[in-house]
Amino acid sequence: MGREIANVMGFDGAGWLERPSREITEQPDRVIKSLNLKPTDVVADIGAGTGYFSFRISPVVSQGKVLAVDVQPEMIKVLNGLKRDRKISNVQPIQGTITNPNLPTAAVDLVLMVDTYHEFSHPREMMQAIVKSLKPGGRVVLLEYRGEDPNVPIKLVHKMTQNQVRKEMAAVQLIWKETKDFLPYQHLLIFEKSAA
Repeated sequence: MGREIANVMGFDGAGWLERPSREITEQPDRVIKSLNLKPTDVVADIGAGTGYFSFRISPVVSQGKVLAVDVQPEMIKVLNGLKRDRKISNVQPIQGTITNPNLPTAAVDLVLMVDTYHEFSHPREMMQAIVKSLKPGGRVVLLEYRGEDPNVPIKLVHKMTQNQVRKEMAAVQLIWKETKDFLPYQHLLIFEKSAA
């Protein structure tokens, strides 16, 4: 749909996912608060990696669960180890594929993708599977580096413009609801599945 797809960050880059600067640049607590989650929500963290967001969302959905999806088996091992070490019961690591996150049908309230979507090798197929996993009225939230801003210090292939994201989400019948730009480098784009 008019953009280059970035390569997936490999397991050997896992340390980068836990860098302390993320607290400042990505403000995970503020992002999570902005999602207005309910304690019973089921959240899918697609491209969960080491669980940076999954384990922060876990206490917010204390009566629900976090489905932490990754395509790399090494990341699933990390997630399982951290889940065990932290004694967290409502995070469920799931091994996805490049075309399917392996989520239950019509069971997810919110799908979160943090700097992940632009790396999908099969974005349309993956998004079609994600849409099937959403409950009616379920939301998809993407955090992506702003492609419109040449001052964002990251390679162009790892950025997305708001227009590009909206075009690609519309292609799978997701309705744009809002874009929040409170982060220094990223858009927070919110889409919704039709309730019909």
